[in-house]
Amino acid sequence: MPESLPVGCTLPSSGAAADPTALGGLAQTAEELGFDSIWISDHVVIPERISSAYPYSVDGAFPTSPTQAYLEPLTTLGYLAGVTQRVRLGIAVLILPYRHPLLTAKMIATLDNLSHGRVDLGIGVGWMREEFLALGLPEEVYTHRGSATDEHLRVMTAVWTEDVAGFGGRFYQFERLGAHPHPVQKPHPPIWIGGHTGPALRRVARYGDGWLPIGGRPPADLPPSEVAACISRIREQAAEAGRDPSAIRVCFDTTIDFVATDGRPFSGSSESIAEQLSAYVEAGADSLVVSFGRQPPSDYQRSLQRFAAEVRPLLRERLKV
Repeated sequence: MPESLPVGCTLPSSGAAADPTALGGLAQTAEELGFDSIWISDHVVIPERISSAYPYSVDGAFPTSPTQAYLEPLTTLGYLAGVTQRVRLGIAVLILPYRHPLLTAKMIATLDNLSHGRVDLGIGVGWMREEFLALGLPEEVYTHRGSATDEHLRVMTAVWTEDVAGFGGRFYQFERLGAHPHPVQKPHPPIWIGGHTGPALRRVARYGDGWLPIGGRPPADLPPSEVAACISRIREQAAEAGRDPSAIRVCFDTTIDFVATDGRPFSGSSESIAEQLSAYVEAGADSLVVSFGRQPPSDYQRSLQRFAAEVRPLLRERLKV
């Protein structure tokens, strides 16, 4: 059981919340309410026709229209760094193959410097083939996006920790160069890796500072027992890779719905929600990230307030943290 339980929240960066006043106000509300971190998701473009199956909806349909505003996450966090003081700034998750690793490394290091070391980097491999192709990426990068992501991580950690570095990989190659300033956080901002497939768990064991699983969203549900089993696999593989298994953190990410009455996970009363979240902490999570679905900014603010006033105290009482 963790001695403390950091709780962050994902803020909506699309729809009505794409208005900077609305989003900045939500970030400031989260900070005032004592949330430990705020997180933003990543999409660059929304194609009009998408045949790739979205893993977090029952019918596989992506719920965002191509005409709906969707803010770029690193730029957005730069803005939010300026309107907050304490809260950590996370991306859940940045699709690494969308951007060249040298550009990503520079942007993350810059954000870490400007925010005085508040960045948490959640990363993923992506799922939408149409978005990869629209960004001019070869089919090979989409097909082998896991391998491309692994190279991306090696490039970023090299240029963050070495004065000059070169790289010769399958997807990325460059002669020795410097990419300064380095991040404020040493050796670099925490890298949180999403996903719970076998390759994703191996990626956590080899490269991750933490695992960022998403649960409670049918059909890609992830019960506490499966989270516990995945944590065991990660730690076994981390030991095999010569890393300290106990140093890898686990942050469970889910969506809370105070309104739904159909029995879906993490919905209904504050007591029920606290009980379900506690089960994931007992399974091995040492922090949480929550979101509140697609709501107007005013409703989202009320959900943040209700979680802070009702669910968080119940969590602390149940878990004795």
